[in-house]
Amino acid sequence: MTHTISRAALLLTCATIAFPAAAESSEAQRGEILADPGPIMETQGEDILVTGDVLQSSQVNSVKTPTPIIDIPQSLTITTDEEIRERGVTSVGQIIDYTPGVNTSQGEGHRDAIVFRGVRSTADFFIDGMRDDVQYYRGLYNIEQVEILRGPNALLFGRGGTGGILNRVTKKGTLGETFGGGQVAIETFGEFSVQGDFNLSSSENAAFRLNASYESLSNHRDFYDGDRIGINPTARFALGEDTIVDLSYEYANHDRFIDRGIVTGDDGRPVEALQNVVFGDADNNFLDLEAHLLRANVQHNFSDNWKGVVSAFYGDYEKVYSNFFANDYDPATNQVELDGYIDTTQRQNFILSGNLIGEFETGSLGHTLLVGGEFLSTSSDQNRLNTRFDTSVTDVAAFGMDPATNPFPFFGSPRTDRAVFDASRPINLRGNTGILADGRTTNNTFSDLNDFTQVEIDVLSVYIQDEIELTDWLNVVIGGRFDSFDIEVLNVPAADLRSRKDEEFSPRGGIIIKPMDNISVYASYSESFLPRSGEQFANINGSNNALDPDTFTNLEAGVKWDFTTGLSLTAAVFEIEQSSPQVDDNDASAFVVVNSNIQGFELQVQGQVMPGWSVSAGYSFLDGEQVNQAGPTGLRPRELPENMFSIWNQIEVTDRFGIGLGLTHQDESFIDNGNSAVLPAYTRIDASAYYDVSDNFRVQVNVENLTDTLYFPNSHSAQQASVGAPLNARFAITGRF
Repeated sequence: MTHTISRAALLLTCATIAFPAAAESSEAQRGEILADPGPIMETQGEDILVTGDVLQSSQVNSVKTPTPIIDIPQSLTITTDEEIRERGVTSVGQIIDYTPGVNTSQGEGHRDAIVFRGVRSTADFFIDGMRDDVQYYRGLYNIEQVEILRGPNALLFGRGGTGGILNRVTKKGTLGETFGGGQVAIETFGEFSVQGDFNLSSSENAAFRLNASYESLSNHRDFYDGDRIGINPTARFALGEDTIVDLSYEYANHDRFIDRGIVTGDDGRPVEALQNVVFGDADNNFLDLEAHLLRANVQHNFSDNWKGVVSAFYGDYEKVYSNFFANDYDPATNQVELDGYIDTTQRQNFILSGNLIGEFETGSLGHTLLVGGEFLSTSSDQNRLNTRFDTSVTDVAAFGMDPATNPFPFFGSPRTDRAVFDASRPINLRGNTGILADGRTTNNTFSDLNDFTQVEIDVLSVYIQDEIELTDWLNVVIGGRFDSFDIEVLNVPAADLRSRKDEEFSPRGGIIIKPMDNISVYASYSESFLPRSGEQFANINGSNNALDPDTFTNLEAGVKWDFTTGLSLTAAVFEIEQSSPQVDDNDASAFVVVNSNIQGFELQVQGQVMPGWSVSAGYSFLDGEQVNQAGPTGLRPRELPENMFSIWNQIEVTDRFGIGLGLTHQDESFIDNGNSAVLPAYTRIDASAYYDVSDNFRVQVNVENLTDTLYFPNSHSAQQASVGAPLNARFAITGRF
């Protein structure tokens, strides 16, 4: 560990001294409080160029205070709506590809899943600062910007957030303006999308906005198809000069084929010869999601220095996903074992939060104070039915158990919830019917109940944070959050009711040294926790309901440097330590605490290098070791590439013509905790070009995987490695009026 931290610290030192000091910074970079409507905006014809440093303080955002980015003591990345359009981004995963310190996980083909600094998460997602923890693919059609914060974030967000969080800021009504726009796009795989954005405001007191999107899904994998619909009407009202009310309703409907990737061979790497095989059922690998989301936000300025924000959120989700997938593979016979299940979730989330933000002085000290509270109520029913093939135990034993003829010694005891197929077939099942490897027909039903739970959760939280300006060159941040997490889980088949209440305090502290207004050197400490019920709440079975939450601590030090207006560097070194209470291996009545850690270094450069050339570049170095009760194991955590690098260049060649060129690289990483399966390293090159036919219409092409590289971007388990898309292009026409 010492060697790794020293190496990262050396890189940090080099980054600090590698660039000359920037010119004098403006007072605007210090971020005027509350009355500031957000970033500085310059009008260029019909375009609006955002040049400010403050996360958009006129909108709900992830830091909750109008703090300049340079004064936030942690790493963060913002991807704006403009960048999303320029890069042709259509998914959260594509944003992750160009963000340092984070990488994607497969998510079993039915959900966004991110690995934040080596910590996998399917629930650390937020929308307008409100928790959005249901497992699904999130749309970007109505998004103003995407904010990714790294490191534990419990003070602002409560449980989870152990390696970082992703917050989507939605578009709101714009007062005093009427405008519209839209985009039509088609991809070389046949995917088609259309979206619109319309704002109507007849006065300075009311505005109505509608964002809507339809996508007909397709990609490079056989049998993949689907549809996604998003409709989001919003309204904004100005109740006098000091009060803004935002109301929003969003409807999401998403159907798609679930693809869980391909198998790995004896060498632990994906079998490239099977890159075109889909292991599943052509008709019964699917996701079906319907969601209704209501949001309300009230902002009121009590004075020039005090502001209150009250937000409410209600989400009603119905989701079902059905999937077959490769569970095991024998390279010698090229035969694969398939397993599967169908899973349903019905969840209702209600969240009510309030924040009071103020700026004041006590003597010579300046304060930016945040005081807040949150109440969350969740009701969630989920059940899972496993596969049941109609082949008998005797039939399964004929190719699964007979020592004389058994080609699958690793398949274990005879069972009818799995079946063995020829791995070379393009698809193994269709409509729950398939041909086994030995030529016999098998039929499946989802009839084996795996689990059925009903969950009720109440969470009450209060928090306080003070950003203190001690001198012109020294700031400190100190705060803490108290969470009361009360969960009740009913195991319906067993009529077994389990409950647990956790009360946790999560502190945060930071120090920011500013030798110049445009440079900050910071150090921070923060904590977070994850209850033993897990991200999706059902896991307090067995002895888990007696275990305290996992806790995470983060130490981070870094430098932020605004070279010029609009160009900045962030470099950070960090260490995340996880403390996990576990049942003692030697005494089932006792508990022990196992500590493990991940450490690393991040470097990020964003902004305008010169007029007409903007760049977003990032590098991360990550290291760690699995630890169990016996101590360090010598095994590396799964999905933890040592090196990741990305860069995107956007160049305006003329007033109407521009090009983009990007590269993203990821080192090899382990698929499984046993370090026996590997995702190979890859480098992908992307490009784009646009031409403004007029002031109101743009034609654009985005090319992904320019060199047509075969790569495997992520995985879920040893036999489920995703196959990256070959060379493909997306053509779009964007209009505005």
